[in-house]
Order: sequence, then structure tokens, then C-alpha cells
Amino acid sequence: MDAFQDHYPENVSHCFGCGRLNGYGHQIKTRWDGDESVTRFMPEPYHTAVPGFVYGGLIASLVDCHSTGTAAAAMYRHEGRDMDSLPEFRFVTGSLHVDYLKPTPLVELELRGRVVEIKGRKVVVETSVIAAGQETARGRVVAVQMPQSFRS
Repeated sequence: MDAFQDHYPENVSHCFGCGRLNGYGHQIKTRWDGDESVTRFMPEPYHTAVPGFVYGGLIASLVDCHSTGTAAAAMYRHEGRDMDSLPEFRFVTGSLHVDYLKPTPLVELELRGRVVEIKGRKVVVETSVIAAGQETARGRVVAVQMPQSFRS
């Protein structure tokens, strides 16, 4: 299955977290797993806070982009449309809240998102960060449909 981000047009594919055209970014790839979205990401040694543990800013960045990508895919799903159909749905962050539950080891991370609410131009997504089988962080993103003026 294609990743959500594979369907983003070039004019919105430069994001540090999920843009395939940003050679310096994370370039995350998010897919459906039933009613949850999932992203896997392997932090690099330079993503370190203290030896052996991931920097919290990376976790926030991953939660942010995973959740906004999930919001777009959820809106297409909600309307029964393919992700390549027009008009396109793209989302920006209206609010980002992250709870750090325990230190996150420098291992492959799994992010799992659940859509909490779709209302008008807003989608609320809760995302868990899982490392070595344990939830280490939890985020909540209020994603707002991107204004057309951002897409030029």
C-alpha cells in the first residue's frame, strides 16, 4: 500500500517531517493499519538527547507530521474518496500537545494514530509513540485544513 505522503503534490512535499522533496528531513511514510495509521522511523545517532535516548523535539516532530498526514487520509476516507482525487486535502497543525511518558530509547519507533474527531475543516488525531514494545510518548494534534494560499 502506498504511503499517504506518496500522494502529496510537489507544491506541498517539502515539509521537514514528511516531505519527499526535503532531502534533509525525516521523510516519514504513513499507512493505514485497520482504523489506525502507522509510521515506522529509525532515529539516527544525532537524534540523541543523552546517550542511548531520543531527543524530545524529534518525538514532537514525528507526532506532528504523522498526525497531520493521518488527518488528510482520514478526511479522504470520511468522504469515500481516493487520496489522488480533487480537491486535495492537506492539513497544518492548529495545536500540538505531547506527553512524554518515559525516556525513549534510540531504537526503531512506531507511531500509531487514531482519529478522534472530524468536524468541518478540523481533524483531531491522537498518536502513540512506541519503542521496544512500550509506549513512551503520546500526542494530540488538532489538524486544520490547509488554506489554498499555502499551496501556491
